[in-house]
Amino acid sequence: MSLTRYIEVAMEQIRAFIAIELPGAVKAEITRLQEQLKAKSRVPVRWVNPDNIHLTLKFLGDIDIDKVDDIIKAVGDAARGFLSFRLGVKGLGVFPNPNRIQVIWVGLSGSLDKLGDLQRRIDSALARLGFPPEKRDFSPHLTIARMRDRAAPAERQRLGRLIEATAFTSQFDIAVGAVHLMKSRLTREGPIYSRLGSVVLS
Repeated sequence: MSLTRYIEVAMEQIRAFIAIELPGAVKAEITRLQEQLKAKSRVPVRWVNPDNIHLTLKFLGDIDIDKVDDIIKAVGDAARGFLSFRLGVKGLGVFPNPNRIQVIWVGLSGSLDKLGDLQRRIDSALARLGFPPEKRDFSPHLTIARMRDRAAPAERQRLGRLIEATAFTSQFDIAVGAVHLMKSRLTREGPIYSRLGSVVLS
């Protein structure tokens, strides 16, 4: 393959995922939560920019640009007949456990059964396009931070105790009225997300 052809092929690939976006009011509350944890923890943590926080339903990885329309159609077929629903934002937790923190997340409540059904339908529809189905059970959450590799075990445990002692409930809901196909462009300053298409729920 010539260098010119390689560049053309690379340009045809985009990093993409299916997600539900958050209202600004919820992002503002998560920002305040992050600031609260930063002030009390002072450990090596990479905080997610609240503007980039979303609820991922399906990570697609690198896709061919000419598959975008097929993906949006598949998501639309999966969501056909789905009524809009609401999710609460409640709880604070970590993966995999408080002694070995890797990821810090905010939990969800409300119509989780509808959310799970929607995710399964989308996963099944996209499997027919060649995207491998998810091996793990869907665990809806909003990632707000990731531990840096240099964080010592004692620092992870200290942050774990802080998170266990911190309660969080948003006074605002997420009104789920659409599902979006998102593009992720990785930069030195962090990822930049943009919409490639949307499917509006009934």
